[in-house]
Amino acid sequence: MEISQLEPKAIWKNFSALNSVPRPSKKEEKVIAFIKKFGEDLNLETTEDEVGNVIIKKPATSGMENRKSIVLQSHLDMVCQKNNDVDFDFDTQGIEMEVDGDWVKAKGTTLGADNGLGVATIMSILESSDIPHPALEALFTIDEETGMTGAKGLKPGQLQGEILLNLDTEEDDEIDIGCAGGVDITASKNYEVSAATGEFLKVSIKGLNGGHSGMDIIKGLGNANVMLARFLYLGLENQNIRLISIDGGGLRNAIPREAYAIFSVKNGAEFVEAAEILKKEIFEEYESLEKNMIISIENVSSTEDALSEEDSRNITLALAAAHNGVYRMSPEVENLVETSNNIARIILKDGSLQIMNLTRSSVESSKTKLAEQLKSTFQLAGMDVDFAGSYPGWKPRPGSEIVTIMSKIYEKKFGEKAAVVACHAGLECGIIGANYPDMEMVSFGPTIKGAHSPDERASISSAQKFWSFLKDILAEIPEKTA
Repeated sequence: MEISQLEPKAIWKNFSALNSVPRPSKKEEKVIAFIKKFGEDLNLETTEDEVGNVIIKKPATSGMENRKSIVLQSHLDMVCQKNNDVDFDFDTQGIEMEVDGDWVKAKGTTLGADNGLGVATIMSILESSDIPHPALEALFTIDEETGMTGAKGLKPGQLQGEILLNLDTEEDDEIDIGCAGGVDITASKNYEVSAATGEFLKVSIKGLNGGHSGMDIIKGLGNANVMLARFLYLGLENQNIRLISIDGGGLRNAIPREAYAIFSVKNGAEFVEAAEILKKEIFEEYESLEKNMIISIENVSSTEDALSEEDSRNITLALAAAHNGVYRMSPEVENLVETSNNIARIILKDGSLQIMNLTRSSVESSKTKLAEQLKSTFQLAGMDVDFAGSYPGWKPRPGSEIVTIMSKIYEKKFGEKAAVVACHAGLECGIIGANYPDMEMVSFGPTIKGAHSPDERASISSAQKFWSFLKDILAEIPEKTA
């Protein structure tokens, strides 16, 4: 079946059109032009601000003029991940989609439902002629996935809406009222290299689930970089390990699915024997979680130079010591991760090393504590450490008027209570709220699984539920206060 023929047709038609436009983070020129043309073709007031955010305004429908005005918000960019055996260029190609039962999926790549379904939904409201709603401002932000620079660049006074509905969460039975902040931590150093001696080995890890480094961190999934470090650690005793190259992970906000290292050791057979034992242990540890994991240990040839034994040891010890995964659970909100770190990307080539992390927390002091711990770990190994891209969390306001209204609508409509939650992910609400402190905010969306990985998929039936819920919310927005 054609994706555009799925119900609700309005959303899937617009999602198909959106997914034909390349939209990697920091390369949103094509999708910005696409969404501006969409607004202009509807003869709606359409503007682009100085950082690239697009705002499209639509007047209230008849009889709704006295209701509180609404900001509908989603981000234009998408995470670009693909399976190793897939030939795909995110800069030039549109996403190739297929239907699998109740799910829409992509063919070996991320789908872009995060946050493309939100964008498509807002497009559907903008072009509608039969959906009652208050005055609307559609805010399409850029670069949410790799820095939130769109939300950070949104200036005070650009929006007049009193309530913001962010359409960027991934469970359709949740109403989100808070999120984690984050900071990018990068450890780096340039090392001297020289000709390597001994036997050359390559350890590769593939086939892990990966996933969203915030929402999925609680699952305890395998991190390919962390697993790789465990193998390198074997070479510290009696093996004179010398690192040649490492390539692990990808984006900061994705749990690493693949990693490999090439290095030299004194006795290859002895190392492989120990590595095979460790390999078996890792398979047993992750038996129920990582069913498609592949770990290979092989002899290779190499003409590249290697780091010294001492530098190799320091890097390996730092990777073994650096915290990865859940750091602290929230003592106030049940089952909410408060603070975590993702060792997202390791690249060592020609003596140049970078270790990229994303630390998240809903509590600023806890985020700082873990960030300083990671900084200390890497500095003890002689590395330089930089912090960048810090953004605040979003403090929950569970008693706000819009949360109460949405909770009542959900229970009446679906016969059960929605979960009012905070999430361990970076939503733009915290950043936008810094410049619009009086704006009520809430986040919700259709069910999406496997975001930030090639396993990303969106539920068709959930999109129908979400669309119906949103239309009812717009119809029940209260009147402006005197």
